[in-house]
Amino acid sequence: MSKFNLRNRLFFSHILVIIFGLGTFVAIVKYSSPRFFVLRLEQLERRGFLTVRSARTYLINGFQSALDSGTFWSCAVGITAAGGLSYWFAQRITKPLNIMQQITQKFASGNLKERMPASDIPELNELAMSFNRMANSLENVEQRRRELMSDLTHELRSPLTVMRGYLEELADNAIAPSPELYLRLVRETKRLERLTNDLQELSKAEAGYLPIHLQSVNLHPLLTSLVERFDDQLMEESPRLKLEYAAELPAVHADVDRIEQVLVNLIGNALHYTEQGYIIIKGWRDRERVWVAVEDTGVGIADRDLPFVFERFWRADRSRSRYSGGTGIGLAITRRLVELQNGKIEVESELGKGSIFRFYLPIS
Repeated sequence: MSKFNLRNRLFFSHILVIIFGLGTFVAIVKYSSPRFFVLRLEQLERRGFLTVRSARTYLINGFQSALDSGTFWSCAVGITAAGGLSYWFAQRITKPLNIMQQITQKFASGNLKERMPASDIPELNELAMSFNRMANSLENVEQRRRELMSDLTHELRSPLTVMRGYLEELADNAIAPSPELYLRLVRETKRLERLTNDLQELSKAEAGYLPIHLQSVNLHPLLTSLVERFDDQLMEESPRLKLEYAAELPAVHADVDRIEQVLVNLIGNALHYTEQGYIIIKGWRDRERVWVAVEDTGVGIADRDLPFVFERFWRADRSRSRYSGGTGIGLAITRRLVELQNGKIEVESELGKGSIFRFYLPIS
């Protein structure tokens, strides 16, 4: 903590006010009281008092009068000066807080554009910077919420429109029922089911209601099984899927079902955004943690989008929209699942060259 923090500055400012007030009092008493006393002596001389003995009473009264006058003016000037100085200090400290209160009221009414100005008091300036970061985050979340609602509306409208059209034509006998038609309806139903399941999963993950059963898990058999499963679905022109995970790596403390969900999501995303090249699933040990990485040679992610990849309202930028109309819900769920297992997930990417998603789990 800084030696001259806000608490110390407030303390020293009050000491300064006291010293200033007392200094004013002493200065006025010192320089005004003798003048008042001299004026009193001149009055005595005009009355004809020549000896101190005969003028004792008048001298005492004169001194008291001079002291009273000096005290009155010193108190008046000292209190005014000290009050003005205290008011200036108070204004200097409370002005940023009053501005913050006004801005929060605007936030409450939906205006998220206002920001705190810089302050010359370091602590208040740090508070203003933190407040502005919070405001930027809120504005970004609100913007992504609107984008998410727009995306969800589009995602819901498409299958519903297709299903409604087919069902209306079936009801009007405009088309004949067939297995192909029913399969189309099933596919559209699955799209709706997948979207609602993702939203429900995200809601549970954010609220911490997802059941997590931690146990000792050897990831090598799981990764081998997943690679074989995805490899069977790849076409010849698809990217190659490789596994570089040593069988002797230690087991991790995790939930096997949730880890499979995380890996399926990451590998599925890599396949979705990689037209050619390779996708490598790697693993290595770092002290008491085991890292797992999914590396691809796909379209990559722009630098400006990297901070938002795992946020729940993030959506792909326009350069990736031709590959996906998704909302980023899967990656938000993935991050939360890793965190619930005492891990952490990171991303590294370069636009046009590929991405690396990696996470670690504690060794069991």
